[in-house]
Amino acid sequence: MAKQKWKPGNMVYPLPAVLVSCGDKNGNVNLMTAAWTGTICSDPPMVYVSVRKERYSHHMIKETGEYVINLTTEKLARATDFCGVRSGRNMDKFKEMKLTPVFGELQYAPMVAESPVSIECRVTNVMELGSHDMFMAEVTAVHVDEQYMDEKGTFHLEKAAPLVYSHGQYYGIGKHLGGFGYAVRKKPVKKSKVKKKSS
Repeated sequence: MAKQKWKPGNMVYPLPAVLVSCGDKNGNVNLMTAAWTGTICSDPPMVYVSVRKERYSHHMIKETGEYVINLTTEKLARATDFCGVRSGRNMDKFKEMKLTPVFGELQYAPMVAESPVSIECRVTNVMELGSHDMFMAEVTAVHVDEQYMDEKGTFHLEKAAPLVYSHGQYYGIGKHLGGFGYAVRKKPVKKSKVKKKSS
């Protein structure tokens, strides 16, 4: 297979398209869309979001040390796109997109009630990287929508139709291909049928 060499760039796709909610100490709240986000540690559970300094949410997160990562769905695609191209300096994006701010354990950053998963985060470190500042944070609580829980207490995010972002486009996640470890899992041995001898 032939490959072209391109200049260095961010080519790790697809990425989660999330709504990051935050607030300041004056009671103002905001939503911004982010794809530069992810897991950085399991124990303690830690995540990050990278934000440009000029974004309205930047000063809020830096001021309070709080934010919430809200996972998005196909139903939230329009709101996700809108919150990435409009500034909270000029409007209340919660009201504009008819989304509901609800508070969990954090004091300043609300969750998005319509999100299937809201991850409350408290900033532990800020890394100035260049175009973006990375807000590393410890997860303080995770809130999941009960409608995606089954009778055994298992959460099924796939039923919410999660949204991902790739090269400027939004997509659903597609069909299920296998669970973690399926490539090395041993297949169950089928019992051979033994014919009984007639007496």
